[in-house]
This record gives sequence, structure tokens and C-alpha cells, in this order.
Amino acid sequence: MVTVFSPAKINLFLAVTGRRADGYHDLVSVVAQLDFGDDLAAKAHERGAGPQFTLECDGAGVPVDDTNLVIKAARSFALATGWNERVAFKLAKRIPPGAGLGGGSSNAVAALRALNHLAGGRLAEDKLGGVAATLGSDCALFLNPAPVVICGRGERVEPLAGAALGRLRGRRVLLFKPSFAISTAWAYGRMAVRGTDYLASAEAEARVAAWQQGGAPAGEILFNNMEGVAFDKFVALPVLLGKIRTEFGLAPRMSGSGSACFALLSDDFVTAPLVERIRHDWGPAAFVKEARII
Repeated sequence: MVTVFSPAKINLFLAVTGRRADGYHDLVSVVAQLDFGDDLAAKAHERGAGPQFTLECDGAGVPVDDTNLVIKAARSFALATGWNERVAFKLAKRIPPGAGLGGGSSNAVAALRALNHLAGGRLAEDKLGGVAATLGSDCALFLNPAPVVICGRGERVEPLAGAALGRLRGRRVLLFKPSFAISTAWAYGRMAVRGTDYLASAEAEARVAAWQQGGAPAGEILFNNMEGVAFDKFVALPVLLGKIRTEFGLAPRMSGSGSACFALLSDDFVTAPLVERIRHDWGPAAFVKEARII
């Protein structure tokens, strides 16, 4: 049996640059993984009747059938390696779904890592990355536990320059999400219909390069052009983020396609009044969690 940590992520910078001919979108993003996430346990057991892979999850409403990326990842691993042992997965779910925190993609990569361990390391790192890239646009970034720059559909992953990495690692982050979720497919589809929210790839890449090469603090890179479509429909997001800017002097952003948002905090920032504001505006069902960038 093996247990693999499955981290959440935040998009510090997210520029969706246009729609591709295959229906996906191109993007440029600075992504950081957090020390907060799920745990995925995998246990090999004797061959017998029943499916090769099963999944249990303690999270309400999380599917445990073939639609879950854990099972999809396991099937892809078996196809790529020919490994045919039976495995039971158990997912301790903490990352809220529909949040833009990459929970499903992270779980998929955790499943690949768990199976590769159980199978005796059948796939080298590059091969594991190839399988991950087929599962979803966000998957490849979870192969390396460090802030990265992703481009294209998400399959191109590059490490941050050393100085930029130092400006991010260990930073305090407050995550907060309302009780509602936002469909990633809806958000990208709405961007395509509007056609006015895209940022040219050359400009996006130039912004990221300038930030990496300069000495600007982490807060200077914050950007997300998916906020436009989300904020137009879900007005509770911009209203609260505006209050946080005014009352606390922070620069909160939405992560990915939402609905989760985040704020970078200084080490001496006292979170209690901020958490009280979030709960006051979004109600007791709002998800709030402090974490650090890894």
C-alpha cells in the first residue's frame, strides 16, 4: 500500500490567449502548488472478480466511477505499461471541486505516482509525464512539486528562474471559496463566445519573462483574464474581492476558472478579521483555508 499527497494549486498569473482548432484553449500561466491538498491511498490486492480499479472517497458528491480522473489515470497507466494488478484507491478529499484549484488533475497524477510505485517504477519520469498530459491540461504541472510556468494547452511545463522561485516558495496564502462552483467548461466556452477577454500570447509571455528576470515581489505577477466571465455572472466574487482590497490592502485574485479565490499574505498578517469578512459576506458554508506555497 502507498499513500501519495495530492496538492492543490493556484494560478498566480493566468492568461488565456485564444481558442485552438481542436477546441482547447492556449494559455500562459504561473502556477504554484500548495502544502494543502488531498491524500490518495492505493492498495494492490489479489486478482479475482470485479473491476481492476476501484475508488472510495470521503467527499460528498465526488464520483467514484469511471468519470473520476483517478480511475481514468489508472486505466491509462495499465494501458501504457501492461500492468494488470488490481488496485483499490481511497481518496481523502479536502480540495473542493469546481474551485479552480486543480483537485481532479492533481488526483490523477497522484494515481499515476501511486501505481508506478506499486508496479516497481515501470515508467520513467518522461513517460509518466506523457501519460499525465493525455488526462487533462492541468495534469503535467503536478509532476514537479514547485512553482512552474505552463504554456500551450498546459502540456509545456517550465521551471521558474531561481530568483523568482525564491520569491514564491513558503509564501502564506489564504484560500476562500463560496458555496457555489464554476464549471471549467462553461467558463472557457463563455470566453470563446465573448471573444474579448483573450490576451495575446506574446504579451503574456513578455509579462511573465519580465517578472522572472526582475526583482518584483510575488504580488506584481498576479493576473487572471478568466475573471471577466466569472465576475459578470457570479457578482459575489468581485464584490467581496473589492472589499478585501479596500479594507485589508490585499490583492486577492480568482484561481483558474474559479470559484475559489486567494490572497497572498505577509508572515505577520492576522487572518481572523479577514476570515470574519469572508464568512459575513459568503456565509458559514464558505470554504476558507490557509496554506503555503511549496
